[in-house]
Amino acid sequence: MKPEKYREMTREELERAARDLREELFNLRFRVSTQKLDNPLKLRELKRDLARVLTILREDELGIHKLPGSPRTGGADEKPNLKEE
Repeated sequence: MKPEKYREMTREELERAARDLREELFNLRFRVSTQKLDNPLKLRELKRDLARVLTILREDELGIHKLPGSPRTGGADEKPNLKEE
């Protein structure tokens, strides 16, 4: 899936997609060890999709790119509090 489609998803949807991709990747790796795959490129596609989802989630955590409906504020723009009290 294209990154633009993932960026339109909410954080909960992305977390669910990451979980589903991990599960599908596990099943595919298991199948690779037991039999020949019909489409060996599927493994690469799954890895890349998972990396895309995890990158977008991390960007949201850092405030680089806000997700729709994301409750997070601040992030990269926010200045750290360095005062000692």
